[in-house]
Amino acid sequence: MCRSRSDNEFVAKLQIVIEEADETLFWLEIIKEKQWISEDQIDKMFNEMNQLLSIFISSAKTVKNRIMKP
Repeated sequence: MCRSRSDNEFVAKLQIVIEEADETLFWLEIIKEKQWISEDQIDKMFNEMNQLLSIFISSAKTVKNRIMKP
């Protein structure tokens, strides 16, 4: 269930999600460099986060395009 009240609010919330997902990727890179977890585990997490980020970005673009259509 979407808790936003409008398409614009939904896009704004998605932008926050995108920023947080991007920051998560940053920290996963640091964890990998420091070798705090096995490379195999971190690579799985990194790939999954990239997939999620792609979904979030695609969703934001879809809604933005819908908003811009007359």
